[in-house]
Amino acid sequence: MTNYFDENIMTVDRLLDTSHTVAARLFEECVFPWQVLPQIGAFIIEMGPTLDRAVFDEVSHGVWIAKSASVAPTACINGPCIIDEGAEIRHGAYIRGNAIIGKGAVVGNSTEIKNAVLFDKAQAPHYNYVGDSVYGYRAHTGAGAVTSNLKSDKSPVTVICGGRRVPTELKKFGAILGDNVEVGCNSVLCPGTVIGRETTIYPLSRVRGFVPEHHIFKAPDDIVEKR
Repeated sequence: MTNYFDENIMTVDRLLDTSHTVAARLFEECVFPWQVLPQIGAFIIEMGPTLDRAVFDEVSHGVWIAKSASVAPTACINGPCIIDEGAEIRHGAYIRGNAIIGKGAVVGNSTEIKNAVLFDKAQAPHYNYVGDSVYGYRAHTGAGAVTSNLKSDKSPVTVICGGRRVPTELKKFGAILGDNVEVGCNSVLCPGTVIGRETTIYPLSRVRGFVPEHHIFKAPDDIVEKR
C-alpha cells in the first residue's frame, strides 16, 4: 500500500466523477469531498424549486421525488431531500433529511440516511447507516455495513493519510466512498474514512483513514493492490 503523504489523492477529482450526480455543482468549489457536508441542506433548499416539475414532484415541504422513483409506502422521508430518477427507496428505509439520492440508487430495508450524498447507482441496500457521508458512482455497502460519523470524545474528525492527520474541522464526518467502491457486510467505517476508487473492503472490517484506489483491504495491516 502507498505509505507516503500526498493529500492530492483525496481530492474530489481523484475520488468521484461528479457527472454522475444531480449535485455536481455542490462539489465545484470543494477540494476535498468532505467539504460539501455542511452545505448539503442549503444546497437542496436552493436547488429543489428549480427542478423540472415534469420530472419531479414536491411531495411535502422540501422533499422532491422523481416521478420515476420507487418509494415504498413504509419508508420515512424527511426534508430537505432530493430523490432522483429511477431511485429505489425500499421498505422501512429512513431518510432523516439533508440527503441527495442519485439516479438508480438504492436505499434499502432498515437503512438510515442522514446528511449524505449518494451518487447515481450507489447502493446502501440492507441495514446500513449512512451519516455525514458521500457514496460515489456505483459505490455499494453490504448488509450491516455502517459509517460511524462521530468520535467517542466528540473532537473534530481528522483523516489519517500516509501517517499524517489531515484536519477536517468537522465534528461529524463518516466516510467518503469513491466510485465503484465495494464494502463487505458488517464492516464499520470509522469517522474520517476515505476509500479510493475501485477498492474492495473485506467483510467484518474496521476501516480508518485513507485506503488507496484499486486496492483490497483485508485488515489494517493487510492492504494489497489489485492485480
